[in-house]
Amino acid sequence: MQVTALIWVITIVVILGLFVFDFFAHVRTPHDPTFKESGFWSAVYIGIALLFGGFVAWKWGSTYAGEYYAGFVTEKALSVDNLFVFLIIMTTFAVPRIYQQKVLLIGIVLALVMRGVFIAVGAAAINAFSWVFYLFGAFLIFTAVKLLKDSGHEVEVEEKRDSRIVALAKRILPTTDEYDGDKLVTRIDGKRAVTPLLLALLAIGFADLLFALDSIPAIYGLTEQPYLVFTANAFALMGLRQLYFLIGGLLDRLVYLSYGLSAILAFIGAKLVLHALHENTLPFVNGGEHISVPEISTPVSLGVILGILVVATVASLIKTRGGVNAPPQA
Repeated sequence: MQVTALIWVITIVVILGLFVFDFFAHVRTPHDPTFKESGFWSAVYIGIALLFGGFVAWKWGSTYAGEYYAGFVTEKALSVDNLFVFLIIMTTFAVPRIYQQKVLLIGIVLALVMRGVFIAVGAAAINAFSWVFYLFGAFLIFTAVKLLKDSGHEVEVEEKRDSRIVALAKRILPTTDEYDGDKLVTRIDGKRAVTPLLLALLAIGFADLLFALDSIPAIYGLTEQPYLVFTANAFALMGLRQLYFLIGGLLDRLVYLSYGLSAILAFIGAKLVLHALHENTLPFVNGGEHISVPEISTPVSLGVILGILVVATVASLIKTRGGVNAPPQA
């Protein structure tokens, strides 16, 4: 897959432009997004992501388009789990709803920047060392087990993590417990102090860093093309703010989502290990020779990922049927 520098530049400019548009059109003036507004823009951004897959198919072929779609679906699913953590953070810091958009958008941009760094590092590692797939696979399987272990205790885990971040920030920075509009820094008696809004942003930034550690190895298990890894991540993050307000009231109903994501990460981890065995160069494994093992194709990967998500979602909604209020109307 040949991606010219011009295509990279145009892609990055367009993505940054969409984030700038999102800020000036929706976030600059603090307000509580309506269900209608959130639903419309969520659909718009998902539509853009799907259309981009069509561009990939036209430009580079259906194989790469399949890899992009598999990566996008996986990253979008992981992003929904991120939303649950964001909801805990917003609740912990009692962030007023009209200011939550600003925190989310800045946090999403930070997430994209951090993932860009991890993507570059991952691409360099893959090009230099084929055995890095062993590490990625083992890490994803470990993450899957940890996610399964923490399932049902997400609130306690995140609150403990947030309390540590706040304690560290308060030791280093002057802070205040009072909000000052949507300001991140305010003045008290002529001295600058950090508001709870900035502390919430720090917590979200740290959570984004942890999410990047999971998501980048996961998508490299579906495609080795840095361009597809970056764009799948970017389009999965885009519209995440709107999705937060759209399904925020339904997050508590997705009780089996963690189990589904755990299964997806374990599946991709196993796929990476099989790929590593197939490309093996480690001298202490089969004498450094490749091992003839079955490899999982992109269509099969996409089918398994979608199947797991459908089962987890339907099972969750059946389990919690009637246990949540209808979403607010615009």
